[in-house]
Amino acid sequence: MHETEAIAANRANWDDRADIHVRSDMYDVETFLADKKAVSTVVQNDLSILAPYLPASGIQDRSLLHVQCHIGTDTVSWSRLGAVDVHGLDLSPNSLRHAARIADADNREITWVEGDARFASTLIDRHFDTIVTSTGTIVWLPELTDWAQSIHDLLEPGGVFLIRDDHPLLGALGFEPWDVTDDYLGGGGVRSYESSGTYSDDPTGQGTAHTVNHEWQHDLGEVIGALLNAGLRIDAVTELPYMDWPAFPGLVRCSNGWELPPGSPRIPLNFAVVASRPPDSPIRK
Repeated sequence: MHETEAIAANRANWDDRADIHVRSDMYDVETFLADKKAVSTVVQNDLSILAPYLPASGIQDRSLLHVQCHIGTDTVSWSRLGAVDVHGLDLSPNSLRHAARIADADNREITWVEGDARFASTLIDRHFDTIVTSTGTIVWLPELTDWAQSIHDLLEPGGVFLIRDDHPLLGALGFEPWDVTDDYLGGGGVRSYESSGTYSDDPTGQGTAHTVNHEWQHDLGEVIGALLNAGLRIDAVTELPYMDWPAFPGLVRCSNGWELPPGSPRIPLNFAVVASRPPDSPIRK
């Protein structure tokens, strides 16, 4: 399948998912909006990794771009924590429609941008102190070279980037933690499958109308290499024993979301990379 067709199919699938997710117990949008101090678990986990690389004031008064922001609850959470000039970018126009409604209900001025994360720097004409992306994002990107270059070009010199995502090992295990069923290393091409389900509960019970999904595996070496080749400095790499959603049976609740039960082999469920743009990096005109 041509890459353009795969991206279009994914966009349609995520338009469907947005309608499911905005009604789901997992996102619980109404409760989130009712508590003006609430911050999503995803952002709490992201901030725990990012905080040592921020100034003493944290995210307060720092401009922020949230890449692959989906329905915007995490983006609004960053705004609630004090980020300013907040932007959210996503491929799915229906996701952004819901995101705009949620932000308006919270009286948040957030700029929403529709487009492919790989080419974000061609869609946004400004720079940011902080860029974040997390949880189920880069598998939807065919390659990371343009993605990493966009992150570099959108960061202010001295700015900081965080990615925290499902560990690529889980994809190799087919989200069945004891048997290898798929590639761990990237470069093997697109992985296509049909599924009407999604990672949240589905109050409609109907699933997605667009059931074709296309994913691309990206191992840690590819992620880190792409960021380095774009001119970013790697400040931290960590592998984490928790994740934000119950990806397979047997996971148990924990303060960060979900983890393997006590006594299980210790394998990573998430990874995180913090990178920064060198302060002396020239800004392209």
